[in-house]
Amino acid sequence: GIPEMQQWEYMVSNFTENREEVSYTFQITNHNIYSRFTMSSTGALKRFRWISSSEEWNQLWNKPNDHCDMYKRCGPYSYCDMNTSPICNCIGGFKPRNLHEWTLRNGSIGCVRKTRLNCGGDGFLWLRKMKLPDTSAAIVDRTIDLGECKKRCLNDCNCTAYASADIQNGGLGCVIWIEELLDI
Repeated sequence: GIPEMQQWEYMVSNFTENREEVSYTFQITNHNIYSRFTMSSTGALKRFRWISSSEEWNQLWNKPNDHCDMYKRCGPYSYCDMNTSPICNCIGGFKPRNLHEWTLRNGSIGCVRKTRLNCGGDGFLWLRKMKLPDTSAAIVDRTIDLGECKKRCLNDCNCTAYASADIQNGGLGCVIWIEELLDI
């Protein structure tokens, strides 16, 4: 999700995602170039390049770029949109958890259902052009398509959302969320 991390001819990048790890590594192939990444305790990521003529590190880019890039800027069942005011918005079918706090522009409290869950009777709302929620409480099955994914989710009262795991290669794979939806 960081377009600025384009491929440079002097840098080889590797992204690994499997059952044991999720990691990113890079190697500078030009020995005259020095580069480093830093990550703060709040998750801010920065890339620097050493400028030998001035003997200082030059910041090339940083993330987050805006308020919506911040992790959990808006609470459960809400999404962040820099083009709205306030920037936190409840997903359809949900309302602010605390209207007073919401009015004061505290979207971190999130949203709650307007009506009680009717397991087996409720469906899902399609959200388009959204960043997927936090996947720390998600299940991935790379062997099924989106149709089977929807079917599994509808048959599980703990399922809060589902999505295709790979939209580039024919949509194979399924991600199912089983807890509150965060960081949309």
